[in-house]
Amino acid sequence: MNVHEKINYVEFASRDLGKTKAFFSEAFGWKFEDYGPEYSAFAGEGLDGGFFSADKAASTQNGSALIVFYSEALEETLQKVEQAGGTIIQDIFTFPGGRRFHFTEPAGNEFAVWSDH
Repeated sequence: MNVHEKINYVEFASRDLGKTKAFFSEAFGWKFEDYGPEYSAFAGEGLDGGFFSADKAASTQNGSALIVFYSEALEETLQKVEQAGGTIIQDIFTFPGGRRFHFTEPAGNEFAVWSDH
């Protein structure tokens, strides 16, 4: 639903659109719609968005915003991320309110997954 002056869409750079799409399809079951060879969109994943071809990647070390997924089974999600080709860059740790881990997808973008148990 489009809500006036609320976050509506997010776009990410991808060094390799094919690898990015394959990773998110395998790890999280995402579906993509291509808009030419350099852009692919996703919808219905909590927030709609897309990936565009670029030589950059999102990293918190470079000041990028961190997109955080929620999981009801954190260890299982970590295994799915690894099996799909993601790299764990910060193993599961606790923080006030839960536990989480950080990973990069094959094109280098950093994400995190958290759980409240």
